[in-house]
Amino acid sequence: MSTTADFTQLLAASRGGDHAAWSKLVLTIYSDLRRLARRRGSAGAIPPTLGTTGLVHECYLRLAGSPREQIADRAHFFNLASRIMRQILCDYARRSLRGKRGGGADHEDVDEIDAADRTEIENLVALDDLLNQLEIENPSWAKAFECRFFAGLSEEETAQAMGVALRTAQRDWHEARDWLAAHMR
Repeated sequence: MSTTADFTQLLAASRGGDHAAWSKLVLTIYSDLRRLARRRGSAGAIPPTLGTTGLVHECYLRLAGSPREQIADRAHFFNLASRIMRQILCDYARRSLRGKRGGGADHEDVDEIDAADRTEIENLVALDDLLNQLEIENPSWAKAFECRFFAGLSEEETAQAMGVALRTAQRDWHEARDWLAAHMR
């Protein structure tokens, strides 16, 4: 991952009009997103039809399309990236379910729908709904889960992205998992 100092310097220079700094920052962002997506892909969290590259490109386009001023620092970037990856995966799951129920313009053959895939998609949608509820009840737990599960951040990266101590991020992650497990039943 890019270092905080490098990221901050490039961001500051790009805000000052340095186009070369912005280009270098974009390359850094893109490579960081690829690392995060590869982690998600190795954990089986990315549907094969979307793929790692599709997730990276979609997330990158959403981030790069935002004004530079909206990205405060490296930690904020990872918070945004985790949120965007969650939205992409959940939107993709919802579209997939709509299509399988006949609500979308593109129809898939029912024989192509694997029961395990359908269950996984339905679980992802249910998880997103529960995370929305958890965000209201305990935003830090929801953020920790989002960083770890959707962006694939390590414990240290999650703590940095949240701007908290490592132990706090670990506790939030465990509490969020326990809360979600209790409510998924």
